[in-house]
Amino acid sequence: MLMLSNKNIGFIGAGNMANAIIRGLIAAGEISCGNIFVSDKDEMKLAEFAKMGINITTNNSEAERNCDIVILAVKPQIMDSVLEEIRATSAGEHGSPLQKLYISIAAGVTLAKLQSKLGENTKIVRTMPNTPLMVGSGVTIVCPNDNLTADEIVVAEAVFACGGDVVRLDEKHINVGMALSASSPAYAYMFIDAMAKAGEKRGLSYDVALKLAVSAVIGSGKMVTDTGVSPLQLKDNVCSPNGTTIEAVKTLETNDFAGIIDMAIDSCVKRGEELDKLT
Repeated sequence: MLMLSNKNIGFIGAGNMANAIIRGLIAAGEISCGNIFVSDKDEMKLAEFAKMGINITTNNSEAERNCDIVILAVKPQIMDSVLEEIRATSAGEHGSPLQKLYISIAAGVTLAKLQSKLGENTKIVRTMPNTPLMVGSGVTIVCPNDNLTADEIVVAEAVFACGGDVVRLDEKHINVGMALSASSPAYAYMFIDAMAKAGEKRGLSYDVALKLAVSAVIGSGKMVTDTGVSPLQLKDNVCSPNGTTIEAVKTLETNDFAGIIDMAIDSCVKRGEELDKLT
């Protein structure tokens, strides 16, 4: 059941997302701290991992050559230099990159770009996790290239399953998936804040209004997942004829609430496609 227990996993980049993935893996008992390697130029970030018994280094090549799974958790703008660095290591005396699994969490860095740097036959997975992964309620889009076996895809998915749900998509759909999962927490935060401020405007403290709004949003999501009832039907179930909710819903519909969301998603998808082309 523990698919990762016999693997060494390296993280190149020690940012928030890498931190979330690592903590999820450890909390789930999937891997011991001694089998994790983290590389970063920021020694203060590394010090926190060292306290956990995790192997640390400022040398990306060292992290790469010691691991079976290499997670590229760096900003897209420095991905080129990191790929050049680890490709040089993989091509050397430490073995072929074909023996390793590379997982990227960088936005806008395509499988084609990764393969062009690491080799066409290299096993690579492009992923797009979202920030709720940090609290165990995330969702990660997984796009493997054609070089992975079915079992290897399952191993890659296991890395992220500790922090929430995993959805496998063809890479051609990744930007739509990103807009609906990786970017959408920002829209949800805006919605929650707008609700809380509306409550504050009408006499509640912001903290109380925020608690009410957050609880309602969490509960609504759970209703969708747990009941299997469509969101629109659940909406109708809340709306009594001539009641209060129906008046709020009418206002949202009059102001094209669904259309505004659609435009936001469209903008996000288009920007994702632009970033893909830049690589």
